[in-house]
This record gives sequence, C-alpha cells and structure tokens, in this order.
Amino acid sequence: MKVSIITTTYNDADNLQRIMEEILKQDYENIEYIVVDGKSTDNTLDIIKEYEKKFKGRMKYISEKDKGIYDALNKGIQMATGDLIGCCFDRFADEHVISDMVDVIEKEGSDGVHGDLCYMDGERVVRYWKQGQGSIKKGWMPGHPTLYLKKQVYDTYGLYKTDYRISADYEYMIRILKEEKIKLSYIPRVLIYMSHGGTSTNSLGSYLEGLKEGHRALKENNIKCAVFIDIVRTFRVLLQFVRKKGK
Repeated sequence: MKVSIITTTYNDADNLQRIMEEILKQDYENIEYIVVDGKSTDNTLDIIKEYEKKFKGRMKYISEKDKGIYDALNKGIQMATGDLIGCCFDRFADEHVISDMVDVIEKEGSDGVHGDLCYMDGERVVRYWKQGQGSIKKGWMPGHPTLYLKKQVYDTYGLYKTDYRISADYEYMIRILKEEKIKLSYIPRVLIYMSHGGTSTNSLGSYLEGLKEGHRALKENNIKCAVFIDIVRTFRVLLQFVRKKGK
C-alpha cells in the first residue's frame, strides 16, 4: 500500500525541515511525500530542494499562491497517487506510526485509520485527545492530524470546502461519517504530538469562530440536534485539557 503524506507550509522553513526529518524516520518505505508551499518568501524552497534529494524520488512539491490551508490541502490531495492519504504538520510519536496504520487497515479492511493525539507546549502536554470510537451525532470526532483515509474516500466525497477558515476538516468528517458507511480503524495509542496554538486553538476568538463554523457544518449536513452536539463536543474538548497524560 502506497501512503501519500501532505504538508502545507508558508514561510515556516525551520518547522518544515523538522517535519521532513520526522517523515524520513518512518520505517515504512512506500511513502510519497507532497509539500504544498504558498509561495514562501523565506528559505523554504531552498530547504525543499535540499530534502528532495534525501527522499530519492519519493517527494514532489509545488510553490504557488493559495486561498488558505484547505485550498492547499486540496491541491496536495489532487497531487497524491497513494492508496492512503494523510497530512503531517508536526511530530510522529515514533517511527512505526505509518507502518502500524497500514497494518491495521489491511487486517480490518477499513476505509481509514486514526489514533490518539497530544497537543504540546514544548515538551509539556496541554491536551490529550484519547479518541476511541464513536458517532459524529454524539459529539465525537477523530483528531484530524491522526486521520488517514483511502484515496477512494476523497474520490467519493470530494475535497475540503474552502469557504471555511477553521473547521473545514470537521465539516469533511461530518460529511463522510454521518451515514456511518465509512469504517475507520482505531489505534489506541498516541500517534501524533501536535504543537498547541494552531489556527483553531491560538485564541479564544479563533476557538469561538471554530464552534460557529462547526455548528454551520452540522446544519449544512442536515444533522439534527446541532446545538446539543455543539455542547457535547465542547465538553469532550474540555476533558482533553483535564486528561493531560498519555505522553
């Protein structure tokens, strides 16, 4: 099984270099790495060209203006030729993450895979997202940084909606999971360490905007009791801050 990993970036060369090192450490060999750069003005392109040699033909990239992170992700998905597609913006828990994902998908015949996630402030755990399995209609959702989906899912359900600024990933998960036809495997351990302070978590205003967009996503997908789901989902997020373990 070929795995396509996408990183979107803009003027963040140092972090991109760290991400590429993480991917090179993975013990799964059949990886296609895709970098979508928003036409950076720092030394991002120099770093990309330097690491292109280290990937030995397994890496491709574009550098052009985009309309935001979800537009960039869509470009990466359209470039992907792998059987399984995911994104990487930070740190894998260990070098076995991708191989473990492929193993469980092949054993269970699922459409995708996800696992637990820690949000980090340096080496300190800020949020521990123990995902388990559940239903979108009950306020549950997979952590997007850990979610890898088969290409056929994107072929069937389309791409991310670019008119969302923060919660297009949540809308997409509602879209593909609401009818419970897509089967996800779950790996019950931390797969990703993510830096706290991304687009949806870097301020109270961003978090509130994310909740507003999340409510919109439920309504657009004709999910009943959207307000109740908003409340349960918020409670689940608060529990993640209480549960600061699993690192």
